[in-house]
Amino acid sequence: MSDNCRVSEALYVGLCGYVGTPTEVTIRREVMDMEEMIWQPVQIHRGCRSMDSGSHREGFRFKSSDRDWMFWSTNHKVITDLSQSSVYDLSKHTIILMEETDTPPGFVKLQLLTPPWDGHIGKSVVPFSDGMYISSERWRKIALTFMMENRSFSNTIHHGPCASGIHRGTENDYAVCFHCSYWSRLTCYWRQRCTLHNWPPNDVFDEILRNGCHFVPVGSKIAGDENVLEWRLSFSRAEQKLVYSMNHTQFLCYGLLKLFLKEVVNRATEEPFLCSYFVKTTMFWLIQIGHITWSPNTLLDCFWKCFKFLLHCVYRGVLPNFFIPQNNMFVSKLSTVKGVRTRDYLLAQLNWYYEMGVTCLLQSPTVRKMIEPVICNNLFRIEPLLGHIKSAADTDACIKKETHSIRYSSEDLGDAYFILRFIIVLSNQSLTEYKTLTLQQGTAEVLVYVAFTYLNSSTVSTNKTVYRSDRLIGNLLKLAGRVGDVSWLLYLALYYYRTCRYREALHVTALVKSRLTRPYIMYGTVDRDRYNESVAGWSLSKRMKKAWAYGVRLDSDVYCIQELALEQNVSKENGDPDLNISPYVVTDMLSVLCNYRLGNRSQCLQSLTDLQTLLLYDDGKYVPLPIRDLSWQILGICQQVVGDLHGALQSYQQSLRQETFHKIQNASKYRIALILNRFNERNVAIF
Repeated sequence: MSDNCRVSEALYVGLCGYVGTPTEVTIRREVMDMEEMIWQPVQIHRGCRSMDSGSHREGFRFKSSDRDWMFWSTNHKVITDLSQSSVYDLSKHTIILMEETDTPPGFVKLQLLTPPWDGHIGKSVVPFSDGMYISSERWRKIALTFMMENRSFSNTIHHGPCASGIHRGTENDYAVCFHCSYWSRLTCYWRQRCTLHNWPPNDVFDEILRNGCHFVPVGSKIAGDENVLEWRLSFSRAEQKLVYSMNHTQFLCYGLLKLFLKEVVNRATEEPFLCSYFVKTTMFWLIQIGHITWSPNTLLDCFWKCFKFLLHCVYRGVLPNFFIPQNNMFVSKLSTVKGVRTRDYLLAQLNWYYEMGVTCLLQSPTVRKMIEPVICNNLFRIEPLLGHIKSAADTDACIKKETHSIRYSSEDLGDAYFILRFIIVLSNQSLTEYKTLTLQQGTAEVLVYVAFTYLNSSTVSTNKTVYRSDRLIGNLLKLAGRVGDVSWLLYLALYYYRTCRYREALHVTALVKSRLTRPYIMYGTVDRDRYNESVAGWSLSKRMKKAWAYGVRLDSDVYCIQELALEQNVSKENGDPDLNISPYVVTDMLSVLCNYRLGNRSQCLQSLTDLQTLLLYDDGKYVPLPIRDLSWQILGICQQVVGDLHGALQSYQQSLRQETFHKIQNASKYRIALILNRFNERNVAIF
């Protein structure tokens, strides 16, 4: 085997560990696809669609990756020809004409043809050349205003066509755009090229055409200043499908280029000339017309050909858009003196890497760790197929993490009923095991949301209706416990506690606690060997129900129990959507509260000691560090309930010292003030 082949295979294995194995990438994509399938009918019913785009949707999970979201109204209909307006209902739809004349390739103007049904359009329209046109500059401010008014986002700024803000440590880009079912005439060459080169495959090509395209609010900057009437064509959905159609070597090469760009080319550059979108465009061109053999043992060669293509584009000052080649994506960057200087510096930098050959990859610390052992030791053994194979524990941890990152709760109970009805439809379809599992978890979450929302909104008064309501809520929560993982039954225990059935709550809590003590339970970390041995032969669904545990999420809009109402309200005021509690903390909390209500003082104090011991000595296995602020708060609440005010004061103070994940500092300060006031009252009474 040649040295290049050996290094390529080592690089392939290393990237499988860093970027993801084929199975892990499939899991990420199918979970997100299922989320979109579940939400789509509700969004169509609401009249507002959304799409997760960018590298996260493509299947990457880099620590620095942001989230890109696109939103559009289904009542806005963009046409490319006046004859197309006949298929729409003018009493419901706003008709907008796309104009490509007098605009650079890849950009259009949007002329409003009918009175707008959306007030935002009315505020964004400006007169131009005997017509009314939608200003991209004014429209862009809609997303920025929305994000600035939402307290869950911080550091909100304008970024290209998007409003950008940070939510729970992750940067989110929101673009409010328009969707068009028709394709620009300039894309006809792309369609001919796809047919000629037979990529993408026919089924992918047909799906791309059906999905249409979008217009995002940003104009060209060829003359230096942005044209406020221009909108940029976006093919985000098509790009997502093209990335999905890549084989794993192609996907890893794409990830390698992104990594090289971040860690090497743009490492010391504040305003880089190259961006990850240019890397993606490079991949599309070379997959379609590059005549490259994409396999694990040629990965170095694949990277090098992509690098040379990008170098050639920078040298010429031309990078043609994959869908509209007439659109040179370097034009706006080269329209300023600063941009030209940046390009000249980049060209010198890339030429230096070219002189180094593929060893330039060693400039990346991440890549160097992957391939240095092979370069330095010819006897180093490589087993590339192991890059595809991971244990059940690793695979399950991946899907568990992905499904836990999704939310299906809604501010509207009608939406939840809508989702439940569609879940029934989906459950009768042929789905992959990953999509089926995602559907199960989504079902459990919606059932819990419906149960508690119905409870909070119920105004029933007669014994008969109270009984029916209680039976309905109980059945919903029991069903959630049957289809979900181990921790979903805790919502039933919370319901029993709220309705003063403390013995039933204790029974359910004890059942969950016994399951949580099993050595193979996967919550945070898990004994991989014991897990693999214990779940061997189990189906994925059974592993989820018997061996997985998630944190208990209390939606800030849904009141669950009185003891945490203050924390929910404060968290909501600060823009946090939910409280996330370790199931181990919830079981001890309910044991303390239920035994206290029943007068079982010894059991109550023992449970309180268990909870305190858990927080004092846990290393993050049972109570993850980010959510310890609320965990200490819960300990303080339990101590205050049983009368240990000094202990409660210390716990609230400890809560303030933790990472401010839930933004409940005001609740902690309020409870501290109450206790100090009690102390003052006692001192006054003594004297």
